[in-house]
Amino acid sequence: MASIQIKHLASSPPRSGRCLQRYNSGFRLVVGCIPYRRTSENISSLQAQEDLEVLLITSQKSPKMMFPKGGWELDEDIELAASRETLEEAGVVGSLGVKLGEWTFKSNSQEKFHKGSMFTLLVKEELDDWPEKNFRQRVWMPIKEAREACVHPWMIEALDAFVQTNALVHEQS
Repeated sequence: MASIQIKHLASSPPRSGRCLQRYNSGFRLVVGCIPYRRTSENISSLQAQEDLEVLLITSQKSPKMMFPKGGWELDEDIELAASRETLEEAGVVGSLGVKLGEWTFKSNSQEKFHKGSMFTLLVKEELDDWPEKNFRQRVWMPIKEAREACVHPWMIEALDAFVQTNALVHEQS
């Protein structure tokens, strides 16, 4: 049901404005995902990190690389918001996984602080058309390269949490 609801948004314009944004103690609440895919079907716990790629996107205003994220709105739960933002900005849909954590960070464009929550998203489909296609580029890259390319320290911490979470999953398999 949720994936049908998310895919329907691909043909809609991206949400904009702040009138439906969630705030907590003055912090704007934002959510996003670390979209990933496996590059090999034969994964052992020793190869787990090497057999993964993550998807970064450019900022709307510059070639700076980051993971998709945006405002969590009043009319959606946190999981739907994370999936919606990832579809709007990166044009991918998939299986939403674990919440990696929460980070407090200062907005680059405003003098305000935000609280960001990040999830994992195993990508099942890359769309040819998506709401922000004309404003962003998406690039698949290995985790090590993504750590170097991502401009936001809090997102690099989320990527580190992703690596730890993924390693634990493979140790248990």
